Amino acid sequence: MTRLKLPLQRYVRYALMAASLGFSSTMAQAETINAVMHASLRSLDPNITTAYIVRDYAYMVYDTLLALDADNKVQPQMAEKWDVSADGKTYTFVLRDGLKWHDGQPVKAEDCVASIQRWAQLDKLGQVMNSLLDGIKVIDDKSFAMTFKQPTAIALQALSKSSGVAPFMLPKRLASQPPGEPIKEAIGSGPFKFVAGEYRPGVQAVFEKFADYAPRSEPASGLAGGKVAKVDRVKWISMPDTMTSVNALLSGEVDFIEDLPMDLLPMLENNDEVTLTEYKLQGSQNVARLNFLQPPFDNKLIRQAALVAMDQEAVLQAQSGNPKYYHTCAAFFGCDTPYASDAGAADLVKGNPAKAAALLKQANYDGTPIVILHATDVQSLAAMPPVFAQALRQAGFKVQLQAMDWQTVTVRRASKEKPANGGWNIFSTYNTIADISDPVGSITAAANGPKAWFGWPDFPAAEALRLKIALSTREEEKKDYAEQLQKILLDEAAAIPLGERSVVTARRATVKDQVNTTVPVFWNMTKNGG
Repeated sequence: MTRLKLPLQRYVRYALMAASLGFSSTMAQAETINAVMHASLRSLDPNITTAYIVRDYAYMVYDTLLALDADNKVQPQMAEKWDVSADGKTYTFVLRDGLKWHDGQPVKAEDCVASIQRWAQLDKLGQVMNSLLDGIKVIDDKSFAMTFKQPTAIALQALSKSSGVAPFMLPKRLASQPPGEPIKEAIGSGPFKFVAGEYRPGVQAVFEKFADYAPRSEPASGLAGGKVAKVDRVKWISMPDTMTSVNALLSGEVDFIEDLPMDLLPMLENNDEVTLTEYKLQGSQNVARLNFLQPPFDNKLIRQAALVAMDQEAVLQAQSGNPKYYHTCAAFFGCDTPYASDAGAADLVKGNPAKAAALLKQANYDGTPIVILHATDVQSLAAMPPVFAQALRQAGFKVQLQAMDWQTVTVRRASKEKPANGGWNIFSTYNTIADISDPVGSITAAANGPKAWFGWPDFPAAEALRLKIALSTREEEKKDYAEQLQKILLDEAAAIPLGERSVVTARRATVKDQVNTTVPVFWNMTKNGG
């Protein structure tokens, strides 16, 4: 049996899935793009999680005040313009005409103020911005002002943040909900509306063109410019079995696979009906995150032993297998970025079990088991934990690899309980280069204890450097601070970078014009040239 043929059980499973989702020749219309994303959508709150599937959903439904164009320059998006006071402390934003929420109500400045206030409590860059903010106030229905304690450009940096938890605008009644209370209603002002009646968490999510959306007049560029919805509907279909999704693409039941597993790439490379595109801008840094609150990683030497034990090449080979689309990297803030550096990274790339074992001996490691959360339903994540778990075992750690789906990982990693009571010691994920390249906004760089990303490192010296970077106006000075910050973060093993990889997207040849940007977006995309 060749790889292009599905075993009978998979044929049956796919047929049942297709029937349950309502596939038919009549529904596969030119105006609908059927897409398989990297994970299933289970949350509708654009602020509450750093999970990328929620970010991708948010870009369908919501919009941002500012955006980064293809040259990484800040451009107005929902905003028509902004003005800066002579002293550099006050930024005044004016909304453009024609902005509406999906329920038909006009977008007002009070909505934006409430949205910024909620977002800033949850995002790492927003938290730094908040520490510098003196006040934010509504001027009238179309304008508001942000005043800072000292001159800074952080308002533009923060409101144009493109990934992780991006600053999406919500109606005031939703944005006013407490940050710890998830938003369950999807009312945005973006180019697509969320079809709540067709939403089946973990199975499918459906979006339709928002007829009243008024795109900007400029051409699409990065995440800026005109967001023109050129198809009527986009349907995200969950297919955890990657072979099933590839066969669905080949048969025409699916139009788009966001992140094609490298081992299936040869099946599609010479097929005239399929287009394969590498998106380096959507590339990511793999990372292992340690829990600083629970033994044994409350001990610095044992954290260092874990960092020294892990081997980037081994992880990348298991995850991707194709060196064309991955590379090792000694930079905490990403290679080929403004803050790329190998400072303090001598032990980062190549695993050294012997040195790790010596550090464990020096730390008097008592054999406390390491509980690693292993997401098995997302191909790009599933390959990593078994590889670095074995490296940890070789160094002398006792390891418990606990299998679960990614949704369970996202819930469990928020627990501060002991591993035996539902907590954890290590989880792994990936963060886009856009997220980790900014030392102020990077979730792995924040080290402010309870407000930090899961793992909760607490290093005042690192936080002081992040603040200096936020306030500095000289690029060379920022790079110097970033290098100092990297040394601290690697010395403390705040996170363990495990190499970088690109994303390869597979599309039916009838689907064209995907915007080349840091996020997989569906505006501007056409089907059958429609």
